[in-house]
Amino acid sequence: MENLPLISVIVPVYRVEAYLDKCIASVVGQTYKNLEIILVDDGSPDHSGEICDRWAEKDARIRVIHQKNAGGGAARNAALDIARGEYVGMIDSDDYIDVHMYDHLYNLFTPETDIVECEIQETVQEDIHLDSGSKYEYRTYSTENAMRLHIEDKRFRQTPPNKLYRRAAIRDIRFPSGTGIDDEFWTYRVIGNARKLVHSSAKMYAYRQHSASVMHSLNCKSRLRAVEAKAERHRYIEEHFPNLTGLSLKNLWFTCIYQGQLALREMDGAKTREAMEYLRGVLRAHPCRSNHCSLKEKVWLTLAGISLNTACRLRNMLKIGL
Repeated sequence: MENLPLISVIVPVYRVEAYLDKCIASVVGQTYKNLEIILVDDGSPDHSGEICDRWAEKDARIRVIHQKNAGGGAARNAALDIARGEYVGMIDSDDYIDVHMYDHLYNLFTPETDIVECEIQETVQEDIHLDSGSKYEYRTYSTENAMRLHIEDKRFRQTPPNKLYRRAAIRDIRFPSGTGIDDEFWTYRVIGNARKLVHSSAKMYAYRQHSASVMHSLNCKSRLRAVEAKAERHRYIEEHFPNLTGLSLKNLWFTCIYQGQLALREMDGAKTREAMEYLRGVLRAHPCRSNHCSLKEKVWLTLAGISLNTACRLRNMLKIGL
């Protein structure tokens, strides 16, 4: 163990007492043993904080932070500020991982690699079968190619938990606090810092689907923060990855259209008008160019440029994107 670098595993904890033991056990039981496990009790009103303390009494690798509730981003930031590992992983406290996951991810690093990810298996089960990492394919990507796949939401998606990061790539990048949406503001900047990235086909992360999870509990107003994150990312892409500007712009426009569809479906009255005006403002600030679009995409973008409400209502009627 002394010859292996330290991996800091960060677990933000809030109202997950029904799932937390399973999550922590899956980290503690990793075949990669040189771990620093940081559990951040984010002011959880249930018994989650007590569960964290009990685990810390059993395993000296576990450190517990108790703080007032400030959201998942603030919890991860608190752990990042004290993490000592050369590598950093992040697990959501209602999920669990295969016993070999960190061994598998670490072994795919080369001296030039800064991020390695595996596949996610969505589940509602307590003990779904995960890949052991014995049969898999992997591929190495340049920073620009990885960013292209990130924009297209094909690989290197915004979710941190299925990844292992070299700490040097994270640097001083931190999550926004109290937004309800954190990953969208963070992931692309860390990808931009990476030299090489590796994707493994092994499904080693179990993403538990349940009604209390963050993504199921976001309201429309919170979801508009995703548009703000995409607009910030687009400005970053324009500056650092000019070859991807057209692709990023198309993604921003279709994000606005999708969020407009949700606003029309789930909001009413003044809130709908406020949301649609915000989205129109984003589109006006980023005039559309259709160089990277299919004919069908050009039609939708042109219609949205003329009337966002009409485009969103029509797509809702046709059940497109929902």
